[in-house]
This record gives sequence, structure tokens and C-alpha cells, in this order.
Amino acid sequence: MNTSEIAFFIGLFGSVHCVGMCGPLAFAVPSVSNKWLPVVADKILYNIGRIITYSFLGLIIGFIGKQLWLFGLQQGVSIFSGLLIIVAGFSRILKIRIAGNGNFSKLLLPVNRLLNYALKHRAGHLVVGLLNGFLPCGFVYLALAGAINTSSPVAAAQYMFWFGAGTFPLMLLATVSSGFAGPLVRRRINKFIPYFMVCLGFWFLLRGMQLNIPYLSPARYVPGTAICR
Repeated sequence: MNTSEIAFFIGLFGSVHCVGMCGPLAFAVPSVSNKWLPVVADKILYNIGRIITYSFLGLIIGFIGKQLWLFGLQQGVSIFSGLLIIVAGFSRILKIRIAGNGNFSKLLLPVNRLLNYALKHRAGHLVVGLLNGFLPCGFVYLALAGAINTSSPVAAAQYMFWFGAGTFPLMLLATVSSGFAGPLVRRRINKFIPYFMVCLGFWFLLRGMQLNIPYLSPARYVPGTAICR
């Protein structure tokens, strides 16, 4: 399984969480018509906006990742991001609250203001989707932790694009049908998500350890050899 496929499945599994967190925002944006086709078109625009923002964030984080590659720090970053994801997963399993989320959210107050302004003035689904992509979301952070482990800004942007594409099917169904996944379904799947996070964190950890295990923990590429990551 390559990194794009992993990003897609992170988005696919995390989309149930997205429906609960971001779905109400999409429902709040009125469509231009009550007819079926314009409603679907509006919700597609909303989700396209999210994916554009995710790809942009990937591009930005990719520049950081590229510098880490140049300085030979990628192994450490992969291990560190894996540990962070494992801690985040276990904190949800054990219901431990991690301090600092409130302070971080304050940094995004300008985005919230812009979002409220866009909703008030009916800026449209695409604009709301673009702004929504900047809002705090655990699964977006999870995807960005994977994106920083790529080798270039373009690869990181592609990683985040496929993450967004993974969230697209269920989010579209939910926003069109006004709640495709009910609260009970979301609660049951959300119980599985922390375990998925822990498994993903261990995968990043193993990748950083470079144990020469094909696909799971490839050896570091050395110029002039046939082994590559």
C-alpha cells in the first residue's frame, strides 16, 4: 500500500468523524434551490473547497518536510509523529484530555470570524468549504503528520488531496441526505477510530526505525544501491 492509498483510507475512516464535526456547518449553508441537482452541486462545491484547502496545507507542510529530508531528519520526524499519533490514540481510548487544545483554538479565531461572515453573507458553499478546511480537526492533523513524512511539497499536497478525497464520499452523502450516518452509527465507528490511530502511529514508528521490512519498515535509500524507501 503506497502513501496515497494510506492517505485515502485515513480520510475514508475519518469521514464518519467529519460528518459529526463538519456536517452541521455544511447543512447551515443554504442551497440556491430546493431541487435535487442544485443541492448536490452545492455540496460537491463545499467538499471541493475542503479538499483544496487540505492540499494547500499539504503544500505548506511539505516545504517543512523537504527541509527535514535535506538535513537528514526524516527518520526522527517519522518516529516522533508516530509517537504523537499513538499518544493521541491512547488518550481517546483512555479518555484522557490533552491540555493546550483551547490555546491552540484561539489562534484560529480569525478563521472562525471569516467563516461566520461567509455564512452571514451567503458567500457560497465553495468559500465555506475553503474556510472549513482551516478549522481544527484531529484527523486533519493526523493526515498532516503523514504528509510531513513525504519527500517534497508536491508529494505532501498529493497526500492531503487523497486524504480529502477519502472524506468526500460519506461527507457528500451526509450533506445531501442531511445526516446519512446517524448519531448511533457515528458513535460506534468513532470507538474504532482511536485504535486505527494507534495502528497508524506504530506504522510511522516502524517506518522511521528503517528495519528493512518491505512495505512496513523499508531501509533507508543509499545512493548506488538497489534498496529504496
